[in-house]
Amino acid sequence: MELSRPQNGWAVDASCVGNPGPMEYRCVDIATGKLIFRSKLYPLGTNNLGEFLGIVHALAKLQQKNLSQITLFTDSNTALAWARKSDIRSKLPYSADTKNLLDDISRAVIWLKTHPNHNPIKKWNTQAWGEIPADFGRKS
Repeated sequence: MELSRPQNGWAVDASCVGNPGPMEYRCVDIATGKLIFRSKLYPLGTNNLGEFLGIVHALAKLQQKNLSQITLFTDSNTALAWARKSDIRSKLPYSADTKNLLDDISRAVIWLKTHPNHNPIKKWNTQAWGEIPADFGRKS
């Protein structure tokens, strides 16, 4: 774990109002604060599922742009473990409200299994560095 706050890399975070609840995720360039991408709003999801999709979406963008030197940060231990294993564990039931999200999760897992990752993925140390730069600021 790095001792000082990272000055470069990409940060992903998710926001879920309720658990489950409406969920979205985004990615921010740590050096510039620039928004790299923001997901659509899913009507029903969980924070960990959003964090996982954020990681996979970022990895796909990094690979597409041939940016293997960029470190990706997340503040979710669960999503980080899922990404490293290319597998998730969720009890979110399949329904009309979760169909698009769970379909996207399935595609993300397949993508991870078929695209070797070359980017470092690290845990954001919120206690030492403050909120992750991609944070939505919706804590209650």
